[in-house]
Amino acid sequence: MKYLLFSILTFLCVNLSIFSQKPDKLSSNEIFQKIKKLNFLGTALYIAAHPDDENTRLIAYLANEVKAITGYLSLTRGDGGQNLIGPEIRELLGVIRTQELLAARKIDGGEQLFTRANDFGYSKHPDETLEIWNKNEVLSDVVWAIRTFKPDVIINRFNHRTPGTTHGHHTSSAMLSVEAFDLSNDENQFADQLEYTNTWQPKRLFFNTSSWFYNDKDQFKAVSKNFTQFDVGVYYPLKGVSNNELASMASSQHLCQGFGRLTIRGTQTEYVEFLKGESPKDKNDIFSGINTTWNRLKNGGEVGDILYDIEENFDFTNPGKHLPKLLEAYTLIDKLEDEHWKRIKTTQIKEIIAASLGLYLEASAVSSTAVPNSKIDVNFEVINRSNYPIELISIQPSTSDKNIYKGISLTNNKKKIFKENISLKGANHSDPYWLRKASSLGMYSVDDKTLIGKPETPREITIDFNLVINYIPITITKNVIRRYSKRDIGEIYEPFEIVPSVTTKLKDKVLVFSDSIAKKVEVEVRAGANFVSGTVNLEIPKDWSVTPNEIGFNIAQKNDKQMVVFTVTPPKNQSKGNLQVVAKSKGQMFTKELIEINYSHIPKQTVLKNSEAKIVRLNIKKKGNNIGYIKGAGDAVPESLQQIGYDVIKINPTEINEKNLQQFDAVVLGIRAYNVVNELQFKQKYLLEYVKNGGNMIVQYNTNKGVDVQAPYPLKLSRDRVTDELAEVTVLDPNNSLLNYPNKITENDFKGWVQERGLYYPNMWSEQYTPILSMKDKGDTPKLGSLLIAKYGKGNYIYTGLSFFRELPAGVSGAYKLFANMLSVGKE
Repeated sequence: MKYLLFSILTFLCVNLSIFSQKPDKLSSNEIFQKIKKLNFLGTALYIAAHPDDENTRLIAYLANEVKAITGYLSLTRGDGGQNLIGPEIRELLGVIRTQELLAARKIDGGEQLFTRANDFGYSKHPDETLEIWNKNEVLSDVVWAIRTFKPDVIINRFNHRTPGTTHGHHTSSAMLSVEAFDLSNDENQFADQLEYTNTWQPKRLFFNTSSWFYNDKDQFKAVSKNFTQFDVGVYYPLKGVSNNELASMASSQHLCQGFGRLTIRGTQTEYVEFLKGESPKDKNDIFSGINTTWNRLKNGGEVGDILYDIEENFDFTNPGKHLPKLLEAYTLIDKLEDEHWKRIKTTQIKEIIAASLGLYLEASAVSSTAVPNSKIDVNFEVINRSNYPIELISIQPSTSDKNIYKGISLTNNKKKIFKENISLKGANHSDPYWLRKASSLGMYSVDDKTLIGKPETPREITIDFNLVINYIPITITKNVIRRYSKRDIGEIYEPFEIVPSVTTKLKDKVLVFSDSIAKKVEVEVRAGANFVSGTVNLEIPKDWSVTPNEIGFNIAQKNDKQMVVFTVTPPKNQSKGNLQVVAKSKGQMFTKELIEINYSHIPKQTVLKNSEAKIVRLNIKKKGNNIGYIKGAGDAVPESLQQIGYDVIKINPTEINEKNLQQFDAVVLGIRAYNVVNELQFKQKYLLEYVKNGGNMIVQYNTNKGVDVQAPYPLKLSRDRVTDELAEVTVLDPNNSLLNYPNKITENDFKGWVQERGLYYPNMWSEQYTPILSMKDKGDTPKLGSLLIAKYGKGNYIYTGLSFFRELPAGVSGAYKLFANMLSVGKE
């Protein structure tokens, strides 16, 4: 009879889904803190523009001291930034920064949300930002976030009243938040959303102000008395750390942006300025006047009577003793009419119940990947580490509408292990949902409205563990993961991914033909399953040719690869277009490349992008051949230079001496080299000596924070930049060899650039330097420091903030010609 009752109640259960791979294993202290958070029914939403914009001190304070459900809405995923830890830029950088945000929220206790806005790079005014973003679409996403997250209070990171004084994305995030505050409760606004959610009116809106927003510190000191203040340095004895220590650790997850930092302790004050809504009765409590108790909900008082008593009398040595009361509260929560709070509190109390029991549930696949419509062996481990009776009635994979009956009694500390063969019928690929369709410059395209705002694609394969705990039926849902070990690392948790059975990869993403001679093009074919066979062909523009028409492949083992080689012949005249790889197997067409992003501070990511390359037939000349390249923060410039025939050798900075640079026709320093390569401060004397003896040295952009590029003559970096990639370029020195030898540079060579002209230009330099170009954004003053050259001894020193690290991988012809001239200078 109880099994029948269980099957009926199962349909009413709200499942607990944990999206991280490594399971949380809560201590008694952590269980107690979860109970305190369970007993607070208030929500705050922090809004800004990018990953790393968020104030982790305030998010951590609200989540851990106040115990509020605290979210961070980042309008973008930071795709337009730079990458300090690797070569990924644009969409792939956005994937990394998304995961860094999730890692930060795991530490500071917040939750993460997004809009569909695409970070297209630095913007100097919100008018430009909102035009490129499609204001109405991003506004709808902010309204959607408010309606689904249902915050009582909203806090803006930036000031909506000062357009043009900071990054246009920053101001836009605040402007949209202010507007959405008034629209989210209007059923006539974005009415199509109401099929999935309902209207919501936040109680009040704040601006997280500080002295940074004031030119006069004394002025801020005077007005700050009117603001709500928090000491975000509060100490948490149960955690053993201060709030600002947590915040520092959270902020340090933004490693690709160079945010690794020391932790901070001690009193720190944060300020928020009331903007609109119901003014708080207590100026120093942003939730003042808002009912954040269980009495907020109809019939919630019964739940509160139980849970407040558990909180007050919590047994840290035996949290399991509270299980009967927790289960009683769980059944009452399941009957609540408010579906929003019912979902949230059911998720929270299930986690507490499982932790109080020492209940461990795991579904680990035998491999970290599989293909759609296949089957995969999954190893299950279940253990109850309490004296309470637990029965595992059945399990149900998300790909099946049928339960797999188990009927296992879980006694104290007796581990149960079993294996099931799970069908993946109907499973979709595990790639980031916002990258599945082509994006515009300012917006990602997402067809499924229910996915909008989610930080990542929900896991395709989950397992419902249908349990009876102390005679109460509960379903707990776990993601299928891959757990294994390596002798030199230890235990490893990875996400379980659904991938195509065939993926292909081009060695080079840009193929530049400097003459009409054919090139060999290598394609790597990768099998996502055993015994995969088929054909590969290249689709190219009409004026190009390729042989052979197609090549067969036959791969016996999963994850094995086979190389096939085509010969591509360019036209005689200049031309550019796309080369697309198409594989065919078992009547299906496969056009994707599988990209794995694997850094130690975030879970491994699997991304599917079109398997394609830009092909460019370019009439380009060059002098010299051997190029030394000192890697900076990571870019694809060396590979791009190899495309036009240079022999590029990457130089280990520690090995630089007075002799080994002489072999190079030019030495190039990668982006942000002086920011990230400490060894350069000891090797600069050798680099300058190389120039003095007739060498050619090219330094690409560095940020202006605390860095000395040790140029041969005085040079001061600034934050000057030109963000409009189509900004008009004026030649300042038309006779300079940089614009004439060996390639004549014309205005056409500055067409088709991507994202920006350049960044962090010098704004002061000595008379020894010659500025070559002038450019400016609309409404701004001309910037003259994008390309500087100085004679030093017998050689030439060039400093450039032009974004070659973006333009060369994008196949911009003019950028290739200009860079070739820089490498050839002095060789007339």
